[in-house]
Amino acid sequence: MPTPAKPHDVPGAASAQPADNRAGRVLAADDQPDVLEALHLLLRPQGYRVDTAKSPAEVREALASDFYDALLIDLNYTRDTTSGQEGLDLLSQIVALDSTLPVIVMTAWGNVELAVEAMRRGARDFIQKPWENERLLAVLRTQVELRRALQRAERLAAENRLFQAEGRPEFIATAPAMQPVLEAIARVGPSDANVLITGEHGSGKEVVAQTLHALSARASRPLVAVNTGALAEGVFESELFGHVKGAFTDARADRIGRFELADGGTIFLDEIGNVPVRQQAKLLRVLETGEIERLGSSRSRRIDVRVISATNSDLQAACDAGQFREDLLFRLNTVEIHVPPLRERREDIPALGLHFLQRYATRYRREIEGFDNSVLQVMAQYSWPGNVRELEHTLERAVLMCRGREIQPADLGLNLQRPQAQNLEELSLEAVEALLIRKALQRFQGNVSQAAEALGLSRGALYRRMEKYGL
Repeated sequence: MPTPAKPHDVPGAASAQPADNRAGRVLAADDQPDVLEALHLLLRPQGYRVDTAKSPAEVREALASDFYDALLIDLNYTRDTTSGQEGLDLLSQIVALDSTLPVIVMTAWGNVELAVEAMRRGARDFIQKPWENERLLAVLRTQVELRRALQRAERLAAENRLFQAEGRPEFIATAPAMQPVLEAIARVGPSDANVLITGEHGSGKEVVAQTLHALSARASRPLVAVNTGALAEGVFESELFGHVKGAFTDARADRIGRFELADGGTIFLDEIGNVPVRQQAKLLRVLETGEIERLGSSRSRRIDVRVISATNSDLQAACDAGQFREDLLFRLNTVEIHVPPLRERREDIPALGLHFLQRYATRYRREIEGFDNSVLQVMAQYSWPGNVRELEHTLERAVLMCRGREIQPADLGLNLQRPQAQNLEELSLEAVEALLIRKALQRFQGNVSQAAEALGLSRGALYRRMEKYGL
């Protein structure tokens, strides 16, 4: 396949100002070398980087390997052809590939009908040769600026969807059992190493991920969190890698994926152990190559992303059982950090409890001063099967139920006895549901996919109920 011609030095260009590429990158396509040379002489002093192609095939090849801010394309490439059909067909192919890419068409055989047809097919403007330099520059500048504005709007919309949650929670860890975690965070945080965080549901794995990101050189860039276990297989690729318009029935516009949104920053892949094997191969490819492809696109995009993942599963056991790719595990756990459950770090319960009390008292505008003396003892005796997440939900409920200025033991709503056999008739519907979910998770050693199947729920539905009950 012919290789698109690249920018070259031409007579008269030596005295021109060097291109700084800030104006944009342009692909110019024409079968006449003198036309390409003229465009190069006109655009390079304005700061544009200009690549050239002499046929529709070279244009397609260039678009498959590089990204451009705008295209200038001729409508005729075969000698003695004046219909413009070659250029119109190429235009349709370009618009199908990237509907946001500005295409400006040029022809020496311009007429109103051809111009209308080109605009109907998606051209942003129409230039007749020989062109007026000022008009061509003005049209190109306008279209490049519009392209960049659309890209900024796309990224902003994606960020707004993801970053409307509250800011990073405070990392509270003073118990001796947390010292290895703190030491590992201090050592690994400033690096770009991939980290696998392990621990039970609700033990604080996401807080560790946020702290690692905050300590890194990427702290000023996004931290994008994705609950991969809750993604249905049908939307997995679109959510992580994005899609182009028309990639599937409901793809009415291009959409940026989570990896692309995290470019320059960190992506946190929670519940990585529940990713289906078929999707694990796609994740592995991204980690190995540093490239992604939007669903429906044939073009690869380079990304610079640090990957932090988390799981409550034994991934090595999953590898031995053929449920998780061992080569993917090697890529994920350059360093592994294990977060102990709350029952092994009871020294942190008072500080965590006070932190959540203050948060929800502020949120719900409740004038609560603290805990009754017996409350801390009750919290210390409880086993906290849902870990820090359960403690947080318990304190939120206590703030809402409290009738005075201090949280009382009854406000916590904890069942400290937790008998093995309970009379279901005495329990509420929600209590029964929470009990069944807890038992299913215990039976399958925390494997959400297997527990969901046993309960007759989708993974997403089970995750929502686990969040509701602080599991």
